[in-house]
Amino acid sequence: MNEVDAAIAWPDEIYGVLKDMDVSQVCYVPDAGHKILIERSIADNQMTTVRLTTEEEGVAMLAGSWLGGAKGALLMQSSGVGNCINMVGINQECRIPLLMLVTMRGEWGEFNPWQTTMGQGTQDALESVGVIVHRLDDATQTADTIRAAARQAFLSYRPVAVLIGQRMIGYKEFAK
Repeated sequence: MNEVDAAIAWPDEIYGVLKDMDVSQVCYVPDAGHKILIERSIADNQMTTVRLTTEEEGVAMLAGSWLGGAKGALLMQSSGVGNCINMVGINQECRIPLLMLVTMRGEWGEFNPWQTTMGQGTQDALESVGVIVHRLDDATQTADTIRAAARQAFLSYRPVAVLIGQRMIGYKEFAK
């Protein structure tokens, strides 16, 4: 796949990997960066999707899903990572896998200064509580990166996050 096709297809590649890895639970806070992936998950009658009011609800929901025998993924934006930091302790202490797919803000081309602080601190915040972090900045590496992260989460019983760079999702334009 060439770079142009990959830049367009990455949400579908993530969806395909989630299906291949038997992920049947997807929870999310609505996010333009994950729009296509959220739509694919909602349309799939073999996936249960839950719209969250805040990101940490997804950490607890997916712990319950795992205990009930289902694999899940939490979709969120970098601004929501701070909401999850305390909740990730349950995953660490109980060895419950958690796959987080995080679209980044506060990076390349960001117009909103409110997004910058958490965007710049996302990786450090996650790593400081023991989350394994992978970066995805090249759309041609989407399937490999998501598959590796999912395998690592589900086979090592650890929280793993993939940070999807703002260069991949594109920056938002400020509407006047």
